Amino acid sequence: MDSYISAVLNDVGEQLAFFNVEYVPTVYIGGGTPSVLGAGRMSRLLAGIQDTVALRGSSAPAEFTVEANPESADESFLAACTGGGVNRISLGVQSFHEPSRLALGRRTGKTLEKQLALAAEYFPGAFSADIITGLPFQTESVLLGDIERLLAFQPAHVSLYSLILEPQTPLGRRVSRLGAAALSLPPDDDADKLWITGRDILENAGLAQYEVSNFSLPLRACAHNIRYWRMENWLGAGAAASGTIISDETGKGRRFTYPADIGAYLASPQPSARIEELNQADLVRESLLMGFRYRKGPDPHSFKRRFGRSIEDCIPQTISRWHMRGFFETEDPECLAPSREGLLFLNGFLRDAFEELAACNIE
Repeated sequence: MDSYISAVLNDVGEQLAFFNVEYVPTVYIGGGTPSVLGAGRMSRLLAGIQDTVALRGSSAPAEFTVEANPESADESFLAACTGGGVNRISLGVQSFHEPSRLALGRRTGKTLEKQLALAAEYFPGAFSADIITGLPFQTESVLLGDIERLLAFQPAHVSLYSLILEPQTPLGRRVSRLGAAALSLPPDDDADKLWITGRDILENAGLAQYEVSNFSLPLRACAHNIRYWRMENWLGAGAAASGTIISDETGKGRRFTYPADIGAYLASPQPSARIEELNQADLVRESLLMGFRYRKGPDPHSFKRRFGRSIEDCIPQTISRWHMRGFFETEDPECLAPSREGLLFLNGFLRDAFEELAACNIE
């Protein structure tokens, strides 16, 4: 772990220098389990990032987030985070319901409320947590109980995800072996209804949906993730990390993706990165895919500056057709912000948009 932290810090410094970065607005230490580093190593990592950013002449990041598993985010870890400049923490709660947690392979949630209380103490009004719907053994009353218990700790931000059953995960293998019914996995329609129920509960509690799966109190949306949804530039360091740099002059870009294997990353970080050339067609699709997840929609000015054409120029028929279906917030043809109910049909909208894009001859 010590070698890994050294490699990450060296990588961060070299990337900031190579891309001549003068200001780092947000930092996000993610991957779900940074808390396994423990307090001492996390302090070293945070201090190193702060020092590296300061050497570039940048002020401290306005938003500095760390993800953590509640089970390993003890008081010393949380104290290390606040002492190292972190001003936002994101906890993977998923569920309080023991049968659901065990089906996912998560540890028992007996100490979950204690850990959430600590997070609320160290990050008052600035912690985030996630809840998953469509879990094994989950009913509407179970989901209601999960959300009510979470809201008692007054999170500023909640991510509400639908379970995606991946075949190579422990749960995916169990479902393949035993069948969905054996694990009381809700059918797709019931799982969709559970998510909508969760959405309504969160909105009634004052957390506004600002992206497909994300809800926040006013002024508490995740600024770092908004950079992804708006297709702004970002750098990534560490095993399995990814960064994307886009030129506003050419509308083209590069994506740098590191291997997930830590040994390969430690051997030589930069040479181990896979470089993907992104042409305008790639980035137009990604800009629509990511931008329409966001309740404000894609940034029309950035899109036109980058690609030399407006969104309406690229997918006029799709926009017209879906305006009539109520996908957008208003009937104004220039407003491309998805409505609350429109987001439920995002996949259908994007499918139509991509089919129309295929005929645009964007290179």
